[in-house]
Amino acid sequence: MSDTLDKKFKALADKNRLKILLYLKRGNKTAGKIAKQFSVSAPTISYHLSILENSGLIFSWRVKGYIYYSIKFSEFDEIIDWLKTIHKI
Repeated sequence: MSDTLDKKFKALADKNRLKILLYLKRGNKTAGKIAKQFSVSAPTISYHLSILENSGLIFSWRVKGYIYYSIKFSEFDEIIDWLKTIHKI
């Protein structure tokens, strides 16, 4: 398994990060809006966002002091391809 695929699976191994991805599936969101959806602290959400971004599953950009996040849907292709190899066994 490649290092990038390993990072992706590790990023997906946390329920909060999975919830963040489901929330981002509906569209781009600021870090603040994402944090408001959870009962954990803003620094904890920032930690989870950084893991997701470092894995390549999401990306961010700044606009007027706000950080926006979005899913990199194409990055899920490697995961899907790997899962297909397991399914064929």
